[in-house]
Amino acid sequence: MKYDEALKKLSQYGQEHVLEYFDELSGEGKAALLQQIEQTDFSVLAKAAKGDKEQKRGVITPIPAMKLSEIAEKKEEYTNKGIGMIRAGKVGAVLLAGGMGTRLGSDNPKGMYNIGLTKDVYIFERLIRNLLDVVEQAGNYIHLFIMTSEKNHEKTVSFFKEKNFFGYDESYVTFFMQDMAPASDYSGKVYMETKGLMSASPNGNGGWFSSMKRAGVLDIVHKAGIEWLNIFAVDNVLQRIADPCFVGATAENHCAVGAKVIKKAAPDEKVGVMCLEDGRPSIVEYYELTKELMEAKDAAGEPAYNYGVILNYLFRVKDLEEIVGREMPLHIVEKKIPYMNEAGETVKPEKPNGYKYESLVLDMIHMLDSCLVYEVVREREFAPIKNPTGVDSVESARALLKQNGVEL
Repeated sequence: MKYDEALKKLSQYGQEHVLEYFDELSGEGKAALLQQIEQTDFSVLAKAAKGDKEQKRGVITPIPAMKLSEIAEKKEEYTNKGIGMIRAGKVGAVLLAGGMGTRLGSDNPKGMYNIGLTKDVYIFERLIRNLLDVVEQAGNYIHLFIMTSEKNHEKTVSFFKEKNFFGYDESYVTFFMQDMAPASDYSGKVYMETKGLMSASPNGNGGWFSSMKRAGVLDIVHKAGIEWLNIFAVDNVLQRIADPCFVGATAENHCAVGAKVIKKAAPDEKVGVMCLEDGRPSIVEYYELTKELMEAKDAAGEPAYNYGVILNYLFRVKDLEEIVGREMPLHIVEKKIPYMNEAGETVKPEKPNGYKYESLVLDMIHMLDSCLVYEVVREREFAPIKNPTGVDSVESARALLKQNGVEL
């Protein structure tokens, strides 16, 4: 992108200040800023300028889940179907790995965090090992797409190369960067981190498919004949990826998406739960669960909203391509955003000073007409690492890994 083109784009959204210090930048700095402007979607800023708030939720009702007992009855049938699909190359996997290990006290990408005790065991390593279990079971490699972010791309790619992809065939691995969304003050004016860098953050977990499309990665999906994509988060070291039984069950039940869920440990556990919203599949976040919803019972007398999502979903590609052009709901999140003041100094605010803009995968699910809610055994597939100690921590994940026979 050239300077005139960048200025024209910025002018459309009233963000000309982004180029205020352009002449002071080095040649490399100028090129980097122009590239950032080219890759940034400024249209989201209009939401803040208009004072748009979160959209109201529709009517929430329970959604039936395929429980463990039902899955067990058809396990062989579903597994065989899933393995057949994997062998035919119809299943790919997408690792959402754009985050950093800041909350764990690390300056590296989260997946590089070492959870080993007597030897090195990295989060990325555990996820690859889990995927290799299926590769060995099916006798066929699964194409793995790894979504990084502007902040961690180079380190992530270098780490995988350094570790020889943990034994995975690197010809089946494709890296791509997630689109970034600008961060702004309350009036919608983009913050600058430095004279040559806008403040920006990844555009939420709902931006994974549009990011794949923009990066040209869908060409690989089409060429390989991939019809289903299993997306999963980086922080759950026990999850099963491209699980043949899950794949087969979702396809056999003709659902556009499958969602792995676990039975909640407590009514107020901090996990989103599957539901119907205005008759379509959706997710209610834990902070949206009212006392009434927590206490609601189904026909069998069990909690009606009892199945928490673990951010492991299987999407049918043709359905994703139908919705990718539609405008997704935008979630405006109030945050503390470091910025450069008029004196050129970096300010780290002590309280929220603006907005970040995200799209969420729950909105993608709500845009589809059918979802298989698929229960998995909590102790075998749910060991998230969000904190150093306590609940959902390095400590709790280590204990669960040991319980499942993993040497650390």
